[in-house]
Formats: sequence, structure tokens, C-alpha cells
Amino acid sequence: MNETFSTPETPASSTCNAPESPHVSAVIEGLCATVTDYPKPGIVFQDLTPVFANGPALKQVVDAIVCAFAGKFDAVAGVEARGFLLAAAAAYATGTGVITIRKAGKLPREVLSESYSLEYGEATLELHQGDVPAGTRVLILDDVLATGGTLGAAAALLERTGAVVAGVGVVLEIDGLPGRDNLAGHEVLSLLHV
Repeated sequence: MNETFSTPETPASSTCNAPESPHVSAVIEGLCATVTDYPKPGIVFQDLTPVFANGPALKQVVDAIVCAFAGKFDAVAGVEARGFLLAAAAAYATGTGVITIRKAGKLPREVLSESYSLEYGEATLELHQGDVPAGTRVLILDDVLATGGTLGAAAALLERTGAVVAGVGVVLEIDGLPGRDNLAGHEVLSLLHV
């Protein structure tokens, strides 16, 4: 067994030291850029890179997520690519390990794969075999929850390793799509709904 991450007996910090500041949803809404017809006509893309580029906003987003799940996770998983930004920051903030869930063909060792549908096509996610010890409580992070295909596939991959999905955190959730339905049975935190 790979002992890269804390075991459930040594959880992430159960205290939350998020400073008082403007409500995180207002900060996200003020910085998020909306791009129409991307990546194809008819799609309205919510671009959170301006939020991530703003140091105080990024800190507020990460603090809000890790505070909501304080003491419940041993490692943080980020879904390629913007989920990597959040997961690395959250793992650093809590002193936990970070797991990268990648698009197909990006990992050099043996992988577990999970294919899924998303709002504009099909895709596959992969995770290295043996990187997550059974029983590890993992918080999954990504930028946006839309149809839930990507995050559902990430949860399925982690559960196939024997890990426990401690929760799913996203910055933004698009209402009117079945994202939460595809994550049934998992605690989901969205900082902003649009």
C-alpha cells in the first residue's frame, strides 16, 4: 500500500481560520467572465480564471471550501485542469496531499479509466493505480459543476481505488442542469449558482 496520504486516523485540520471578508459568492460573481459560444455555439462558458488570478479572491475561495469540509478529508483531488489550481491550493492550506485526475493519455504509469458524457461531447478521465490508499478520505475539487459527468467520473475513479469521497467542492454551479443528480450520495458545495 502506498502511504502517500494521511490515513483516516490523521485527518486534515478540523479548525477553520477563514478571515471575515465580503461574501465569497459576490467576489466570484464580480470577477467571473462570461464567454458566449465557447467551446461551441450555444454554450455559455463561465470563465473563472480572473477569480484565480486575483490573490485575495483565490484565498477566499479556497478558505470557503476547506472550511466547509474541515476535518473530513485526508487528501484533495483536482480534476484537470482548473481543478488542479484549487486542489493544490487547498492541499497546501490544509497540509494534505494532492491527487491529480487527468484527461486520457496524460499519465505515464498504469491507470484506472472512467469515460463519461459532458454537455458538449464525450471524455475519459484517468488516475494512476496505487496512488490512493484504500480508506483515504478524498475531497474532489473543480471549477464548475454543469452536467456532473466529469465530477461523477472522478468520484467513480476514486471509489474504485477504495477511497472514500469526502465531498465535492466547486466554485460555480450552473442551475437547471443535472449536475447534482450525477453526484447523488455525495456532499456537494457550490460557492455560487448561476
